[in-house]
Formats: sequence, C-alpha cells, structure tokens
Amino acid sequence: MSLSRRRFIATTGTALAGTALAPLRGWSATTLEFGTTRIDSLSDGYLVLPGSFLLADRPVEDAAEIMARYGLTTDGLQPACNVTLVRDGTNIVLFDTGSGPDFMPSAGKLPDALDALGLTAADITHVVFTHAHPDHIWGTLDDFDDPMFPDATHMIGKTEFDYWIDDATVDRIGEARAVFAVGAKRRLDAIEDQIETFTDGTEILPGIAARATFGHTPGHMSFEVRQGSESVLITGDAIANHHVAFERPDWHSGGDQDADLGAATRKALLDQLAQDKMQLIGFHLPGGGIGRAERNGDSYRFIPEDL
Repeated sequence: MSLSRRRFIATTGTALAGTALAPLRGWSATTLEFGTTRIDSLSDGYLVLPGSFLLADRPVEDAAEIMARYGLTTDGLQPACNVTLVRDGTNIVLFDTGSGPDFMPSAGKLPDALDALGLTAADITHVVFTHAHPDHIWGTLDDFDDPMFPDATHMIGKTEFDYWIDDATVDRIGEARAVFAVGAKRRLDAIEDQIETFTDGTEILPGIAARATFGHTPGHMSFEVRQGSESVLITGDAIANHHVAFERPDWHSGGDQDADLGAATRKALLDQLAQDKMQLIGFHLPGGGIGRAERNGDSYRFIPEDL
C-alpha cells in the first residue's frame, strides 16, 4: 500500500490554536493506493465546538492533562472534518457529504475539495453515510435544497435510516439535538428515491463491507475497504478525536447519543485496530485522518501516517 500527500489549498485562513493552518476552502489532503483502489481524504473544513463535547458525565477539567499533551486546552474544540472518497476504476464513492452551507461557516467546503481533484458532484456514483449528524449529512442538499449529488445512489444503514426518518425522533432525542433530527429527516426525505439501506456485514459495493459501530448514533456504521490482503477502515465518528478517545476510550463522550454503547464500541474497535495493525480513516482525526491505532499500556495512541 502506498501513500502520498498532496494539498490543493485555494485559500487559507489564519492559524488556529493548537492546530495547523486551517483552510477556508476545501482541499484534497492524503491519498492511499492499493491495487486498483485509490482513497482520498478531503477536507470539509472544521467545526467549532465547546469543550463539553469531550466528556458526557464528568467535569471537562478531567481531560485537561490529556489535552495538554497535545498542545490543546479544554476551552474549545476545532476538529477537522475529513470526507473520504474511494475510486476503484468503476465507482466513485463518497463517504458522507459534510456540513453543507447551513451548519457552520467553518465547514461545508467539500465542493472546493472535489474541485481540487478535478471532480464535480455529477461524477459521484454513490454516497455512503456513516450516520446522519449534521456534519455528515447536511451537505446532501445544495443552497436551493436540491440534491447535491443528483446522479448518485445514496446508501445508509437500515437502523440509522429508520431512526432519523421516524417522526417521533424529534420529540425523543432531547432539546439539544432536536435540530439534528429535523435536519436529518428533511434531507433523507428529499433523497428518498435515491436511498438504499443495508445491514451489518453487507458488502455494499465490491470490496466495501459495512460494520456496525453503534453508539455515537443508534445505527452508526464504519466501512472496511479491502483489496486482496490490504484494507483500511473508515470509522466515521466511532472514534471522535485523537486524544481523549484514544487515551481513555472508556470515558463517556459528550458527542455520543448512547454514551455506554459508544464507549464499549470505541474500546473494542481500538483494540482490534491495534491488534490487526489496520489502517483507519477518522472523520475528525488530524492530518487528513489517516493513520493507525497503537496500544500504549492500558490505552491507545493515534499514529498518523508518515507523510
């Protein structure tokens, strides 16, 4: 498996505390190639979140020591958003659609990243969702509320689809996430004629298998892209950051809808990734999100690919 780094930054912004120079427009970051498969990590920008997203049921100060080791503080978070593109010579598959124009001004840059690769929305044959949180699905519609990828088949896990399409979800999810439910349902309704659902273990496309990683959302999915003996796991938000989630995967995350299940899933996933020495691509991990999980005593650490 070969890896190269390429950046096409049309416009750059100012440096962010604890992060590299952040793009105001999208860019194509890292590339994996094995056999006839090419995987690009595309920047959709970044999010601006409160430090409370780190932990669900303990003071955010408990994470301060861990964050300090990475040159960060618990005052606020600015996680990258990495959208994965897989090309196998036949299909052009986009994993998630980013934030679109309506979520945060710092995100929604995916069209620029596609342009950097010489691609347009019309080139995408399949859109595969890890889950239906805003930064993963709101880019499904354009500024005019029309489908952004009109010629693509859209694929989502059945458990995830059933949860967000349910009219009752907005009343059950809690006030803080009610807008998530409204936004997800509106977008899924808009593309209902393009949607296919699948279950855990399904080979959704040749060489791409779905893996249930529930907890962050009720039907969150990860995806193994395999050709021959080489593979990479697209983990979505099952592992949401490169610091606390790796060092203390057992701690409840403020971003998970089911904190207990999210922690159990995260621990099992990191254990397998470390044991199998399998590459991963994380939606909110740094440097394009491509790297490996390495065991570090009783915890783990994220090892970015040496680019």
